[in-house]
Amino acid sequence: MNLSGNSTSIESALAKVTQHWSPQVIGLVNDQYIKVAKLKGELMWHSHADEDEMFMVVYGVLKIQLEDRDVILRPGEFCVIPKGTRHNPVAPEECGIVLIETVTTQHTGDEISARTVPIERQLGSAS
Repeated sequence: MNLSGNSTSIESALAKVTQHWSPQVIGLVNDQYIKVAKLKGELMWHSHADEDEMFMVVYGVLKIQLEDRDVILRPGEFCVIPKGTRHNPVAPEECGIVLIETVTTQHTGDEISARTVPIERQLGSAS
């Protein structure tokens, strides 16, 4: 994880990610983790009661389903999902993203499943 004022390559960090839906922490700004992840398929409907979440697409296309509409993100675009908003990230083809989340944010929010990745694993391999 980059805390030392050195540069970090998002593309290089994404290249180290080997599993879809397994975010990896690459930096920390105050109480916000900077994470990279590769997505393919559908995660699950969930929300984060107390934290906003930012998704930014590096490559590919990401659809974020909301209860009243879909948000489509392409490379270089981002979206902030406000706390308490139910959402479901969907990537028809593989996409690479950057996430910014408060350190207290649970990966799948109010839902637990086989896709839930504990923070200990997120802190592991992409740093």
